[in-house]
Amino acid sequence: MKFTRYFAAMRLRPDRSFIRLEWIQQVITHPAREVVQHDGRIRRWAPIAEMDGRYLRVILLPDGATVHNAFFDRSFTP
Repeated sequence: MKFTRYFAAMRLRPDRSFIRLEWIQQVITHPAREVVQHDGRIRRWAPIAEMDGRYLRVILLPDGATVHNAFFDRSFTP
């Protein structure tokens, strides 16, 4: 799994440091929803069972492989 420097910096935040890499991989490989932004970045969401089904949003660069951001999306509705 590849990451941007931005993601590496964001992962140090206390509200994001607990997000497991296996959860991110799960979202990448088995998204419940995917949206391609105008800039080509890809947003994917999937529920995480260990977090009571909360939806994790992962933002990938246009290459579809580099993680730019990951966070639990409180406003997402399936």
